[in-house]
Amino acid sequence: MKYVLAVDQGTTSTRAIVFDEKLTPIATSQDEFEQHFPQSGWVEHNPDDLWASSAGTCRAVIERAGISPKDIVSIGITNQRETTIVWDKTTGQPVYNAIVWQDRRTADYCEELRSAGHSDMFANRTGLLIDPYFSATKLKWILDHVEGARERARRGDLLFGTVDTFLIWKLTGGKVHATDATNAARTMLYDIRKGRWSSTICNLFDIPMDMLPEVKDSAADFGTSRADLFGREIPICGVAGDQQAATLGQACFKPGMLKATYGTGCFALLNTGDTPVQSQNRLLTTIAYQLNGKPTYALEGSIFIAGAVVQWLRDGLQIIQNAAETQALAEQADPTQNVVLVPAFTGLGAPYWKPDCRGSIFGLTRNSGPNELAKAALESVSFQTRDLLEAMKSDMGSQAKDAVLRVDGGMSASNWAMQFLADIIDGPVDRPQILETTALGVAWLAGMHVGAMPEQDEFAKLWALDTQFTPHMAPATRVEKCAAWKRAVDCTLAF
Repeated sequence: MKYVLAVDQGTTSTRAIVFDEKLTPIATSQDEFEQHFPQSGWVEHNPDDLWASSAGTCRAVIERAGISPKDIVSIGITNQRETTIVWDKTTGQPVYNAIVWQDRRTADYCEELRSAGHSDMFANRTGLLIDPYFSATKLKWILDHVEGARERARRGDLLFGTVDTFLIWKLTGGKVHATDATNAARTMLYDIRKGRWSSTICNLFDIPMDMLPEVKDSAADFGTSRADLFGREIPICGVAGDQQAATLGQACFKPGMLKATYGTGCFALLNTGDTPVQSQNRLLTTIAYQLNGKPTYALEGSIFIAGAVVQWLRDGLQIIQNAAETQALAEQADPTQNVVLVPAFTGLGAPYWKPDCRGSIFGLTRNSGPNELAKAALESVSFQTRDLLEAMKSDMGSQAKDAVLRVDGGMSASNWAMQFLADIIDGPVDRPQILETTALGVAWLAGMHVGAMPEQDEFAKLWALDTQFTPHMAPATRVEKCAAWKRAVDCTLAF
């Protein structure tokens, strides 16, 4: 039996999963790491934590699977996207903490770029809106604010990478500085139509282009891991940003296919095929995956706070001890109360894109308590998803009209949340048998590249439905709830 090791480096934890050649997960190891919030709206990670948790979970999962490292034919890496790291190419020492995708510290600078008339240029080249979410302004901030960093970068002493690039560099002992097209497409530095870094944008930000990694296909040769890490050198052959990896894991290979992943945030991707579709509704145009030098594009809607709203209930309000409690609380909520939570803790994502917006709660009564807050938290994710799907259908017309939403990620395990989602979007929601679609997608890339796993068409046939949720809500109730959500968002934006 041949095995693939998938590293899923996420925002709050790192997981390593071993898949066999039948794409069955046989063992998992997970390690949470510390979040750093030095100021309001700032979010950082210690890059050493990202590396230590990645290497540690890989060693642990190999042992847990009861296999030998020689049985592992390939490694795949999927990662939190846009998170930005700069390190010394000789010592490997980061010059600053990793600035996380949720971080909003460059909001004012982004507004300056928009006011200067750069929005169309960025949209045309990168498919993205000017926003602190993406890597470019984070990288500029590091070069501007870390003493000596810009001079060191100009001398060629510093390297930039998203998390995948940093892990590849560490795994290979500094031999490979590379990324894949899906991660490059999220930096706001990459021309997704020409397939190369944009010198125009790099010059605007005063970013030396030799800091940037080589861009490869999602299935490609990314070097081999150091022999001392796992007992032998193992080729790294699959890399994709987490949301694109989930798109692959959901087998969304045909134009019009749609998936939403519910992790810390929620990210919906709609396959648009060979054509990069320019959104008229403030969605992002991105690369879904790139194979054999050919990119497949997607429309993406990003919700910054999905599973993170449940973490807020646990860690901020301390009204639950674990995420699983939210479903029971929601089921016990007073049906006569209509509490609406707009979880704009780090701004509102698509289709609003208001980084300076902050969260709000409406409809509180003297009797509102943990049950009602838990219900409002879960409902907020479905309302935000509906906003994204309405925007996608407006952009794509008939091609997306009858798209069935495939869901994955931690929150998709909640029957209550998925039923409410189907009710609110007024359409079917398909949950697959394997919810670890992010790791599955990159495991397939890595295994397929070395011939250990099936080609694309055969892989798509392996996708298996666990549960389909269909809408049961009365139309009048749906209209009333959606109208309340719209009013709450409007009030939040106004505040």
